[in-house]
Amino acid sequence: MAGSAKSFLADAGYGEQELDANSALMELDKGLRSGKLGEQCEAVVRFPRLFQKYPFPILINSAFLKLADVFRVGNNFLRLCVLKVTQQSEKHLEKILNVDEFVKRVFSVIHSNDPVARAITLRMLGSMASIIPERKNAHHSIRQSLDSHDNVEVEAAIFAAANFSAQSKDFAVGICNKISEMIQGLATPVDLKLKLIPILQHMHHDASLASSSRQLLQQLVTSYPSTKMVIVTLHTFTLLAASSLVDIPKQIQLLLQYLKNDPRKAVKRLAIQDLKLLANKTPHTWSRENIQALCESALNTPYDSLKMGMLSVLSTLSGTIAIKQYFSSAPGAAATTARSFDLVKLAQECCYHNNRGIAAHGVRILTNISASCQEKDLLPLEQDAVFGLEALLVLCSQDDSPGAQATLKITLTCMVKLVKCRPHLSQSVVESLLTQLHSAQDNARILMCHCLAAIAMQLPVLADGILGDLMDLYKLIGQSATDKKQELLVSLATVIFVSSQKALSTEIKTVIKQQLENSSNGWTAYRIARQASRMGNHDMARELYQSLLTQVASEHFYFWLNSLKEFSHAEQCLTGLQEDNYSSALSCIAEALKSYHKGIASLTAASTPLNPLSFQCGFVKLRIDLLQAFSQLICTCNSLKTSPPPAIATTIAMTSGNDLQRCGRISNQALTLSLQMKHSMEEFRNLATRYGDLYQSSFDADSATLRNVELQQQSCLLISHAIEALILDPESASFQEYSSNGTAHVESEYERRMMSVFNHVLEEVESLNRKYAPVSYLASNTCLCNAVIALLKVPLSFQRYFFQKLQSTSIKLALSPSPRNPAEPIAVQNNQQLALKVEGVVQHGSKPGLFRKIQSVCLNVSSVLQSKSGQDYKIPIDNMTNEMEQRVEPHNDYFSTQFLLNFVILGTHNITVESSVIDSNGIVWKTGPKTTIFVKSLEDPYSQQVRLQQQQGQAPSQQQQQRTAYSRF
Repeated sequence: MAGSAKSFLADAGYGEQELDANSALMELDKGLRSGKLGEQCEAVVRFPRLFQKYPFPILINSAFLKLADVFRVGNNFLRLCVLKVTQQSEKHLEKILNVDEFVKRVFSVIHSNDPVARAITLRMLGSMASIIPERKNAHHSIRQSLDSHDNVEVEAAIFAAANFSAQSKDFAVGICNKISEMIQGLATPVDLKLKLIPILQHMHHDASLASSSRQLLQQLVTSYPSTKMVIVTLHTFTLLAASSLVDIPKQIQLLLQYLKNDPRKAVKRLAIQDLKLLANKTPHTWSRENIQALCESALNTPYDSLKMGMLSVLSTLSGTIAIKQYFSSAPGAAATTARSFDLVKLAQECCYHNNRGIAAHGVRILTNISASCQEKDLLPLEQDAVFGLEALLVLCSQDDSPGAQATLKITLTCMVKLVKCRPHLSQSVVESLLTQLHSAQDNARILMCHCLAAIAMQLPVLADGILGDLMDLYKLIGQSATDKKQELLVSLATVIFVSSQKALSTEIKTVIKQQLENSSNGWTAYRIARQASRMGNHDMARELYQSLLTQVASEHFYFWLNSLKEFSHAEQCLTGLQEDNYSSALSCIAEALKSYHKGIASLTAASTPLNPLSFQCGFVKLRIDLLQAFSQLICTCNSLKTSPPPAIATTIAMTSGNDLQRCGRISNQALTLSLQMKHSMEEFRNLATRYGDLYQSSFDADSATLRNVELQQQSCLLISHAIEALILDPESASFQEYSSNGTAHVESEYERRMMSVFNHVLEEVESLNRKYAPVSYLASNTCLCNAVIALLKVPLSFQRYFFQKLQSTSIKLALSPSPRNPAEPIAVQNNQQLALKVEGVVQHGSKPGLFRKIQSVCLNVSSVLQSKSGQDYKIPIDNMTNEMEQRVEPHNDYFSTQFLLNFVILGTHNITVESSVIDSNGIVWKTGPKTTIFVKSLEDPYSQQVRLQQQQGQAPSQQQQQRTAYSRF
């Protein structure tokens, strides 16, 4: 049905931008009222798209009531369509406001004489169990239908019973005995028993219910030893244990017992599948004995398929806390400790197995043991892991089948993990990859290039000597123009960019451009240019962007490419910086700023309402301001050179109490320069704050992009700290908070180089402070300028989020009451409070929660008085403003809350509602949006009447004297 819904939507072209919610609903309502069955069905299946586009309760409530009417009066096919729409739109059900009315219309069909209509109604009720878990009439109907003589109705009742049991404790307690009787009753057919047993997995609402369900399942396993019954019962057993949590160790033992003793392959496969489920869900509940028993079963089984399944469970456990428990020796259990290496023995045996899947699990176990147990001396294991990985690499790189590619992915992932944890193994791993790269299939080459790049990003293992081999391979690949070759060109170019840590030689650039001209399309060239920008090879990137400018059809794409070309040119200008040559540095920065200003103009032209490029614009504007701040700092340092302080400047400064006068002659010029230094320090701190704001607004960015922004922020803080430590306040400057940054794990070459510069600058500043107190103006100026040049010499990396948005998250807010016209204020009396309801929907892209997930939404409501009307009374300051904050957790991507606001002062108030999100780690992200409405506070009628009476009783002369300044205007 979902497929038919999609085809209907595709054919009908529903969802045009110009239709608002009401118009779209009226359009569908017209279809529902049609006399033709086809048009009615078409209208029904369009509703999920409507809910997706307008996901707020007021529309969803109206739409579901209309669907309930169709369900009540339509035929069974229409009812089936409505059922499928309800199941597709399950997360919107809780937004139905008139639940009673909706259920009443649907439930009326349960009294039909048609068993199929009753069955569809039962399935409809089961699909709505989340919003009506305690409806007794629904519970009664399900119980009644379980006794029906119609198989379709009984199956529908079983479906509804399972859904209600999951939602309602009362229903689960009430239905448990009934289900038990039916399962144990001789009159119940076996196929029906197989459908009834899975209901017991939901009997986990309390301990006694779970315990009675386990006893029943235990009886069933013993009483009905047929394969199908054992499989269904054991799986239900596992799901019940996984939900109730307390019986998981018992369940693991039971499954291991069946795995060891039951001769049937199907039962063994089911046991392995359930053990894998428990290994993923609760690895900490696995004891050493459990893992030992599984190892023994794997060593003894003659069947490869079962051995692979058991190894899959063990490889899952080897990447968790269970492996540490397994290797930790218990006191007084020497025999157990000796046997505990059965896992290692098994993995070593399997590494060279003729079945690729078994070998892959074997090397994964060895890799995980080497990575997890670093405190142990595991040198033989490391070597076994490396040899096993190399053997698999040779085997799978020659094979183009999907199975071989899947095994190769596991192998390469293990290689990256092993090198990350054991860096001394990197050289041998990289050499084996490079050797195999020449003879491998194209699919394998792509994956191997990704692996090489991932390793080289973490460790500088690719020497310049291997560039020749890579370039030869690049020339060879470039002779073909298939899709795989295009992908391989990009992957190989990435490895070349990573391996050449400095600027690319002219020869390499020529080869790359020549191959692109011969056999590539524009998209491949763009992807290679994008990788060059990420790796800091801006000269290569600029030439590629330049060549692509005339190959795009849209002006937005043209401006986007033009902006990238200008940014690359700007960064290329900064590569010519040299220490101690400050005039040259100023001219290079000026040239870079010129290109950056051209680029930001193009970038603004490339943005559209649907794609505003807000992160890109923010990042580039900050880069421009940072370059200007660097330029200003170098100019200020040069000015201090032309106005050197006299020898007695320090003494005079100390006697006058003005430390700033140490920096120059006791003159207006020197004081101005010192103030410029202070201004420069504040500017760098302000830039650091703005980088922090950009970081907080980038909820959807990948970790590498966020780390890049963080590094820019740290460079600003570093320079401001250096200015303070060397010139403004040497005594109070502390190095403690800055020295720990170098110990963090480095993820990329750019980060490695930036951290190296940070540490070098901090050491210089600290040594100057220790050797020469106070620091001479010349040494401090030289140190500051060299720090700026060292930071700018590291080529800027434009990370993935600048080009590509893999995760997309946005929040849509709706406020009520809301005016028909946005500029029109809402009227409220000043002696009453306004109940402002804020509803919101979290909207995701194609990969929700890829980098981080929303835990809760923080709503901040504030009001500001815009214009006053009436007399100027003395009002307590608490009543003049509204500042409130609430945190709400979205459920099915929907949240709702209310605020009570006071508007005591008469006039127009501006209410702003701003949302931010909190992720699962508790970090606050300022994602927006910000919504504004206007409220007009009016005087209540009684106060107005009293005031008028008082005014009428006063003489005109007294009124004249009592006029306030406000009333004159």
